[in-house]
Amino acid sequence: MKKSLLLSAGLLALTAAMQAQAVENETRDLEQLYQAALKEGGKLVVYAGGDTPEQQNGIKAAFEKRFPGMTLDTMVDYSKVHDARVDYQIANKAVVADVVQLQTLQDFPRWKAEGVLLPYKPIGWEAVYKDFKDNDGAWIGVFVDAFSNLANAKALGDIKPPREAADYLNPALKGKIISTYPNDDDAVLFWYKQTIDRHGWQWLAQLMKQEPHFVRGTQAPADEVESGKYPVTFSTDGALKADANAAAQFTLPEKDGFVAWAQRAAILKEAKHPEAAKLYLSWLLDKDTQQNVWYMWPVRTDVQPPQGYKAIWEYPNANLQTFDQFMNDRAAVERFRAQIGLFVGDVQGESSAGVLGLQPVKALR
Repeated sequence: MKKSLLLSAGLLALTAAMQAQAVENETRDLEQLYQAALKEGGKLVVYAGGDTPEQQNGIKAAFEKRFPGMTLDTMVDYSKVHDARVDYQIANKAVVADVVQLQTLQDFPRWKAEGVLLPYKPIGWEAVYKDFKDNDGAWIGVFVDAFSNLANAKALGDIKPPREAADYLNPALKGKIISTYPNDDDAVLFWYKQTIDRHGWQWLAQLMKQEPHFVRGTQAPADEVESGKYPVTFSTDGALKADANAAAQFTLPEKDGFVAWAQRAAILKEAKHPEAAKLYLSWLLDKDTQQNVWYMWPVRTDVQPPQGYKAIWEYPNANLQTFDQFMNDRAAVERFRAQIGLFVGDVQGESSAGVLGLQPVKALR
């Protein structure tokens, strides 16, 4: 019985790989893809990992402005909720999403092996950094996100903004630190892990004496630091380009690590709008989108990061490969999550993304 199950699983993976290998790079340009998407109905549904309903509004606005007549409905939810939702929809033959765009890196090789993804190599495929794409076109990284230091200098006053992990143990920061629950978000959990691996569990014990304020989602820390309610965090992202109007500034550590990854995206095989999905992925990888729409690092090797920054793969302390390995070892993730919970307690509060249900087709507002 076990041998037959293993054989079936192996054949499934082999079939999926053989199907994917036949895919060639997209030869149509954006205008041709656009016209095909309009003929298909001009609709697109994306399930995107994130923290608040409006988090993808900038992407939606830019896409619909670039392609008049197209409607992009992006549902934002925690990636760990979206992947369960997608599995449910696939199992029940009730797929709503056309594109899945998530932080849960481990899902995409699994979905590829299960044969539920539509292999596609978008425009710009060759320019994407080698580790940010599946060789067979099952999935591709569409933008780089990173969690590191965010500080409001005005709210800090005379306190030096923290840059390294030990800086957050400064007694002057007691009661001034906000963090996403590490046991609620795997990327934040990894930030804690690489810090504890370097500095030991005593670092976390000392951090807890600082009375950090824990919240759900990674958008809340960014918002609270920008407002000055809590001057510092390390569990969110931020714009790399300097903004004179922003109170909060994003910085990278010089010695310690941070967490970065390419958000993966894929088209579901049962997508109702495959042409629109192809347009969307090709547009996300377009040079203009990579340089002017997304606010952190590009995934393309021929697009320069903002001034003052290197390509993300040139930072050894970005932990790109280590984070990918971490995400794929789910047993180890759960063991570490349980240990972290001994310090920070159970996750409290409602989801910052809201409750979308089993088959959402419209974003919450």
